[in-house]
Amino acid sequence: MINPKYFIRLDQVEGLNDKDRADLKEVCDKFAFRANEYYLSLINWDDPDDPIRRIIIPDKAELENWGELDASNEEKYTISPGLEHKYEHTVVLLVSDTCGGYCRFCFRKRVFMNGNEEIGRDITEALVYIREHTEINNVLLTGGDPLLMSTGRLEKIISKLREIDHVKIIRLGTKIPSFNPYRILEDPSFLEMLNKYSTPDKKIYMMAHFNHPNELTEQALSAMHLVQKAGVTAVNQTPLIRGVNDTPEVLAELFDKLSFAGIPPYYAFQCRPTQGNGHLAIPVEEAYKLFEKARMMGSGLAKRARISMSHMDGKIEVLGLTKDNIIFRFHRSADPSRKACIQIFKRNPNAYWYDDYTEKIDEYVLDNPFL
Repeated sequence: MINPKYFIRLDQVEGLNDKDRADLKEVCDKFAFRANEYYLSLINWDDPDDPIRRIIIPDKAELENWGELDASNEEKYTISPGLEHKYEHTVVLLVSDTCGGYCRFCFRKRVFMNGNEEIGRDITEALVYIREHTEINNVLLTGGDPLLMSTGRLEKIISKLREIDHVKIIRLGTKIPSFNPYRILEDPSFLEMLNKYSTPDKKIYMMAHFNHPNELTEQALSAMHLVQKAGVTAVNQTPLIRGVNDTPEVLAELFDKLSFAGIPPYYAFQCRPTQGNGHLAIPVEEAYKLFEKARMMGSGLAKRARISMSHMDGKIEVLGLTKDNIIFRFHRSADPSRKACIQIFKRNPNAYWYDDYTEKIDEYVLDNPFL
């Protein structure tokens, strides 16, 4: 078995030479690097364009002046350290400031910087807030990665949430099945804990984060199978990343293999305009086209993903293109009165984000009880 050892430093990555390490030191001084032997073993070091390398190994292009650290303005919706409440029925708990590896396209890379205090070390205040807001039925545990916590510590959080009757769904946002499936394969207590708290009427969901078919190894699929056997519902979300899944063929293969394993594609995200992500981002309209071409190649079960932007104002789905226009829909809205709002803008092939569209053609908001 490959030892899924943590905290491999850049100077310990055998696939890099001394010049590579020297060139990348400045990048790592700004944006943290973290990997392990298992995940690095998936890289074909003879291929300079290997997609796993693209995900995990720093690139000097990260130093280009592009984007913001908090591209979706999560600070605006922060109630207390570690607690975000953006959508009425859902809260986000940032419970970990560590991941099994640091994706170079991470939209929350600020959390891994020195001096950041966004993670909830003590969730007591958050639990009081959730209890008092009975409209909340869905809690997402993320960070960082909650599966980097010990099973015992994670269970303390989940058990407390299960004491709140109106919390029906607990979600675990994690890339650990990709980065280190042995975390699941070698900890039966974790699976027992999932089985205990994922009940017939109150499920635990695992929001997996597979970005490329090469991550769907035998070990990763075995880990996901055990999670499913423990009563957890698994889905997958991935950003669309230049050099990783930016062809219809690769994206279709990812969607197919996920559906074969019973892990429905959930969201395909537009890469957020976060600092350091410029070379990894794909223009909105190009992303939409490759997404739809990929969906055409799969069965109905493989094409359940929605392509959307996690914008400050909500999850904005890209519904379609015409010759001249692009059509958006607020799949989720921070402002309840704008639920399902349809917007039509003049196309902009150079747009990377919703804010890059400035020529609005039309807008329609459905009648809803919030108006």
